[in-house]
Amino acid sequence: MNKVNILLVEDEPVLASIVKESLDSRGFGVSIAGNGTEGWSLFNLNKPDLCIVDVMLPKKDGYSLVRDIRMTNSRVPIIFLTARTQMEDVLKGLELGADDYMKKPFSMEELILRIKALLRRSQMPEIDGEHEGDILLGNLLFNHQRLAISGEGHTAYLSQREGDLLRLLIQYRNRLLDRRIALLQIWGEDNRFNARSMDVYITRLRKFLKSGGSSIEILSVRGQGYKLTDKD
Repeated sequence: MNKVNILLVEDEPVLASIVKESLDSRGFGVSIAGNGTEGWSLFNLNKPDLCIVDVMLPKKDGYSLVRDIRMTNSRVPIIFLTARTQMEDVLKGLELGADDYMKKPFSMEELILRIKALLRRSQMPEIDGEHEGDILLGNLLFNHQRLAISGEGHTAYLSQREGDLLRLLIQYRNRLLDRRIALLQIWGEDNRFNARSMDVYITRLRKFLKSGGSSIEILSVRGQGYKLTDKD
């Protein structure tokens, strides 16, 4: 099995060294960038399997770096590290396409668990046929393995977590998807921060469906959850 390569973009040398040592000891390969500009160069050079990005970086902040990464690669899992406590900062990162976030200080064991969970979801085998495994959503086609929504000559790519959430909504199609079930299945924990994160992803999925002109919509059932259904 090939070694998983991780890009760590962190400007605190001591923390970066600790994280690298811990990940190295568990068989991961880790490249460290001390600023956002260097992180962008290493991302293009090494093509990592997963990125861990601090928000507050010199030269190029984490938000800008993740925005650039997502413009070229929608699939690679990204974990944000942040010392900021405002939920708005976390949500901004998720809106840019990050798959997860961790607030400093954090547990190395928890970071490793989150890395493994994201890698399990992202390393599904690619499909051979372009249309094999597609699910019809009105006039759009969704393929979870490719993390793609296609229609009318245009294809949009989702982040891993967006794809997981849409697949779960499809499993409950025309039925209520309870918020707690979604949080536990995709985030592993039902708390306020994860609930707000899920709301962000729901908003993004609605935009994908609307921009594609789909006859499918995601309804909110106040205090309960969401329902994927045909428009009236």
